[in-house]
Amino acid sequence: MDAIRLWVTGTAVLAAAGLAAASLVGSVDDPRLLAPDIAVGVVASLAVALLVRPRPGWPVAVALAGLAALSPAATPASTVATLRIARTHPFPTAVAVAAAGVAGHLLRYLWRPTSGLGFGWWALLVVVAHAALLGLGAYAQSRQELIHSLHERARRAEEEQARRVAEARLLERTQIAREMHDVLAHRLSLLAAYAGALEFRPDSSPERLTSAAGVVRASAHHALDELREVIGVLRAEPDAEPDRPQPTIADLPLLVEESRAAGVRVAFHDGLRVGEELPGSTARTVYRIVQEGLTNARKHAAGREVRVELCGGAGDDVVVEITNPFPDGPATAVPGSGTGLVGLAERVQLAGGRLEHGRAAGRFRLHAALPWPVRS
Repeated sequence: MDAIRLWVTGTAVLAAAGLAAASLVGSVDDPRLLAPDIAVGVVASLAVALLVRPRPGWPVAVALAGLAALSPAATPASTVATLRIARTHPFPTAVAVAAAGVAGHLLRYLWRPTSGLGFGWWALLVVVAHAALLGLGAYAQSRQELIHSLHERARRAEEEQARRVAEARLLERTQIAREMHDVLAHRLSLLAAYAGALEFRPDSSPERLTSAAGVVRASAHHALDELREVIGVLRAEPDAEPDRPQPTIADLPLLVEESRAAGVRVAFHDGLRVGEELPGSTARTVYRIVQEGLTNARKHAAGREVRVELCGGAGDDVVVEITNPFPDGPATAVPGSGTGLVGLAERVQLAGGRLEHGRAAGRFRLHAALPWPVRS
């Protein structure tokens, strides 16, 4: 209803303005032109309503310019049409419509001149008026396009921000999963190894059973402690430093001894060149590589010897290679197998290194190379 009321009001205003314009050129003084002027004014006012329809609307504007050549009652509607085209159409189209409006008004002056105003002044007035309509319409169109572009940029910025937040959350979840796996998989595999020994060797001596049960209890306590540490890291501030020192290469002998105590035969060879200290992040990555290799050996090749070799030095790559024979029978399916290697590959890649794993001469081979820069 509001739209209809606005349209009726606008049509009436244009018709009244058209009749006022017609009176200026003498149609009221000439009764023979009054009826045609009223008809032209009403038709022109109604035709303006067609301009609100989708493009193209320029034929309606050109037709109104033609009506303006017949009667001054069409001048307000033609003016509104020119402004509308200038606001909604390309500039060349708006110029053509304005030129049609100028031509129509000049033609009308030839047979219905305005008293007291010469043709030159009339032409100047018509040209200036239509130029002003072009400028006003072009300004309004450019402003609307600017507002639209700003809204579009804001929308894209919001979408980009949402995408970055989603990627950050995904990365955070991946890091949490990787840390949980690195911390707990090793301890739980030790628990599984000792629990398996207790299950399949119930005839062992009481001393060995007591020792195995003690190791299970200690490993469970270690696993709980490390789980609390991981949860503490998740609850801490993003930039907070961890309270517990992170494992490094110096902790590898203890890691190897834990695996040996669980019944795994480990041949450990440290061939790193003594000299400059390995950077902390690289040292932690080396520790996680060895930890993952020993964990996988316990899960998939129980009872087989595992070889762990380190070599390299400052200015060169530090190379970690872990190999173990495949089991005689079919490999045991372990839930979650392979996820540790995926996380390990991501960790090595972030450290600027490369990771390879797979079968090699009847053995499973885990090979990693990490850069060891020389400190200046």
